Amino acid sequence: MRTETKQGVPQGAVISPLLANLYLHHVFDLWVKWWRKHEAHGEVIVVRYADDTVIGFQSKPDAERFLSLLKERLGKFALELHPDKTRLIEFGKFATANRRRKQEGKPETFAFLGFTHIAGKRRSDGGYAVLRHSIARRVNEKIAQIREHLLAIRSTAIGEQGKWLGSVVRGWMNYHAIPTNSVAIARHRWQIIGVWRATLRRRSQTAYRTIGWGHMRRLAKKFLPPAIIIHPYPNRRRVVTT
Repeated sequence: MRTETKQGVPQGAVISPLLANLYLHHVFDLWVKWWRKHEAHGEVIVVRYADDTVIGFQSKPDAERFLSLLKERLGKFALELHPDKTRLIEFGKFATANRRRKQEGKPETFAFLGFTHIAGKRRSDGGYAVLRHSIARRVNEKIAQIREHLLAIRSTAIGEQGKWLGSVVRGWMNYHAIPTNSVAIARHRWQIIGVWRATLRRRSQTAYRTIGWGHMRRLAKKFLPPAIIIHPYPNRRRVVTT
């Protein structure tokens, strides 16, 4: 959602999510709660973070009617949906079979909170699962930022570089190391090792110009967290074990 007014908080500012939550609680949340109770014919699931929202509908007519009414609702507050990010897609447990029957190809994917969401299958039993993969463009942007900083500190001690890099990778893993995303986190870690090697080879000492992958693996093992899934599946988060 966006507004074209000349006043307000700039997009991306620290306060933006807070103001978005306060404003949209009235404009969006309370209205959606009423609409779901009084107008919807099937289940409606809403996930919102600041002004980014994904809404799931059991009924396609519900989705089409809701989208039309939502545009009217936002217009009353001088807001509008982002034209490049707002779309209706068929997604969920039955989307693959439905689209195959209509010869429409695989279900569309959608991006939300740093992940591409895919209607897929579990490897264990072939059952339905939502696969979440880190958005490649954002990963590449992060790699570029890391490369730039490593070049700036390439003359500092390797131990200091390793500690900094380890904290960055650990923070990224804490968010992205989720089930179904193992390939992306392994690739991200390996790319970072490659970037680190490239910047070390630009040091003035001859020994570093020929630094090999074996040495880099030892440095990575010492300073970087492993590329392993650290978060459980959503349906396991509230399971209590004794």
